[in-house]
Amino acid sequence: MTTWTNDELTRIGTAEELEIASLRSDGTLRKSRTIWVVRHNDELYVRSVYGRTSAWFRGVQERYEGFIHAGGIHKDVTFVEVDANDHLNDQIDEAYRAKYRRYAASIVDSTVSPMARSATLKLVPLSNEG
Repeated sequence: MTTWTNDELTRIGTAEELEIASLRSDGTLRKSRTIWVVRHNDELYVRSVYGRTSAWFRGVQERYEGFIHAGGIHKDVTFVEVDANDHLNDQIDEAYRAKYRRYAASIVDSTVSPMARSATLKLVPLSNEG
């Protein structure tokens, strides 16, 4: 399995925002959305604050592949769902709170809500080139 390089983890993990676009069934990219991204250990995670019913998250579920751009890194990725009940979500919550603590608590709380936790995705690079 392909993994993130240290440089990619640092650049994407410290980027304020990430552009994400999922692939349609015909292989074309949907319109990108701007979301927050966090790093936990050697993995990168995103969440939909509007949960599993948000348009971009529903699009991800079609092929579980797409494209991201953050911190100067452009990358084809696979999206892997994290079970809402997985204890890993507690650590991802803490990563969101730590990284975005300068924002109002109500904004950060939307990223750690049960609805957002139900729509947590791990980003897995498709190749180490890019």
